[in-house]
Amino acid sequence: MDALLSRLRENLPPEALITDPDVTASYSNDMASFCDAGTPAVVVLPRTVEQVQHVMRTATELRVPVVPQGARTGLSGGANASDGCIVLSLVKMDRILEISPVDRIAVVEPGVVNAVLSRAVGEHGLYYPPDPSSWETCTIGGNIGTASGGLCCVKYGVTAEYVLGLEVVLADGRLLSTGRRTAKGVAGYDLTRLFVGSEGSLGVVVKAVLALRPKPPRQLVLAAEFPSAATACDAVCAIMERGHTPSLLEIMDRTTIRAVNAMAQMGLPDTTEALLLAAFDTADPGPDLAAVGELCAAAGATQVVPAEDEAESELLLQARRLSLTALEAVKTATMIDDVCVPRSRLAAMIDGTAAIAEKHDLTIGVCAHAGDGNTHPVVCFDHRDPDESARARESFDEIMALGLELGGTITGEHGVGVLKKEWLARELGPVGVELQQAVKNAFDPLGILNPGKLF
Repeated sequence: MDALLSRLRENLPPEALITDPDVTASYSNDMASFCDAGTPAVVVLPRTVEQVQHVMRTATELRVPVVPQGARTGLSGGANASDGCIVLSLVKMDRILEISPVDRIAVVEPGVVNAVLSRAVGEHGLYYPPDPSSWETCTIGGNIGTASGGLCCVKYGVTAEYVLGLEVVLADGRLLSTGRRTAKGVAGYDLTRLFVGSEGSLGVVVKAVLALRPKPPRQLVLAAEFPSAATACDAVCAIMERGHTPSLLEIMDRTTIRAVNAMAQMGLPDTTEALLLAAFDTADPGPDLAAVGELCAAAGATQVVPAEDEAESELLLQARRLSLTALEAVKTATMIDDVCVPRSRLAAMIDGTAAIAEKHDLTIGVCAHAGDGNTHPVVCFDHRDPDESARARESFDEIMALGLELGGTITGEHGVGVLKKEWLARELGPVGVELQQAVKNAFDPLGILNPGKLF
């Protein structure tokens, strides 16, 4: 410990180092349940690339593990500390370095908060689409590390599609530049995409070149109530099959609806088994909303309510935005799953999750990015009750197994971290794991970058 602090202090200002055990303990974990976390030796908050390089050179020299962190809003334990590690928190590297309306790019440091970037580019008539639910607090570096998504993914895609280039400090302190600033570029292997979703296990992102889009018109929303999850999912399939491109297509099951009603008195009918929200952000969304409304009615919707204006749209979206908060209020703890399945199997995923909830006598609500099949089953449980906690963990695993059985994946946007290591191995298979570990070894031969995650 003395040698580590002595070496770090050589090229870091005093305010960049935190050694108080009570404070360092607060950096030990992200927001995931059931994930082990160690005790960091020190927390470093660098402000420059050179400071990050010094940390990595020191870590390599002394063989000390390093855990890169953003705002710690993750849900898989990917930012959890390991014993004796250096927690490398990038939140102080929070500058927007450039916004170019001509090239439609932004160049940012990793600590920039997603919402801050969105508002900044909006002043230039531009739009950064990825919008995780934690967008007011999560950072771009964390979004890149976990390949985050959000409500708009059905039309605009996920983080990986907007990262054009990166500057990354490698495990040994060298600085690697990947990708480009241009609209096109296919020179060599796509190392940029390799780092997106790598959860800090291959290098430390210190700068990102992000693609931007022209700012779209304000969206209008339609809400449709259904007597079953199956009929709501039939409507989803019909909407996508007919070629519609909604800017948002979200679904909430009956458990989620009732939790939101209990918290916010939204007035949704107790007979509603599923609520579907569809939005369009075109210049004239009326015809699209009308067409989608007809498809919902044909699928069995009991009520279809199109918004008249932006204010009504925001009111309709409030229920979806409150979903996780409302479910968190049901019990003392939650586990938020992140299983993505083909759209055609979405009903089977939601109904299967309900059966798992009944089997384990638990409250499990499902809200989902229906347009891309990304479900978020939320297991509610009392963490003070060992039996209920055990049943919660079993149900979580059964939900992931169901997703794989339906041709899906264990994570659509939250990452693997600690929580899903075993399940990653099941999804990839032995050959896939072997090759991914070989990639990890090529970038981090000493295994000091975010050890214990992914594999």
